[in-house]
Amino acid sequence: MNLVLIQQKIFDIREQRVMLDYDLAVLYDVETRVLNQAVKRNKTRFPADFMFRLTSEEWAWVRSQTLIDEEQLSNSSQNVMSRGRHRGATYLPYAFTEHGVTMLASVLRSEKAVKMNIAIVRAFIALRQLSQQYKELAEKLAELEKHTNKQFTDIYEALNFLVDKKKEEEAFATRERIGFKK
Repeated sequence: MNLVLIQQKIFDIREQRVMLDYDLAVLYDVETRVLNQAVKRNKTRFPADFMFRLTSEEWAWVRSQTLIDEEQLSNSSQNVMSRGRHRGATYLPYAFTEHGVTMLASVLRSEKAVKMNIAIVRAFIALRQLSQQYKELAEKLAELEKHTNKQFTDIYEALNFLVDKKKEEEAFATRERIGFKK
């Protein structure tokens, strides 16, 4: 599976990167109901830092960020309805952190689940590396700006002076002349 497609299903919620139960169900090729039942049967493997249920505000935010396609809706046997309706408050989706997704491999024992789990973990790792590179770039940019701020201020002032000088010259050239006219 393409890592980019998997990365598009990873959200930042509660300052954690998570995947939602219905997205995982589609990737693992099982119904959402089956995935959630397997998790409920193995509650001890999914502590609060591995999995949590979204609040209605978080669910509204996720829905505003993505369009849930018809295939996902039909694969979920929970109360997910299309055409403007949504899961009821009773059926808010579960969010799985990277560790929770890894734990799903031990709960869902199919070969496809194991292969897909490897791809998902690779997607989480790639996102982590990308965010680390972004953080380093932002720090370098801040350091550069700190050292060169005076130079940029001087350049900005010089450019403003030249623009003002050009305006003065244009105003002088277009003024109404007095005295002898040709």
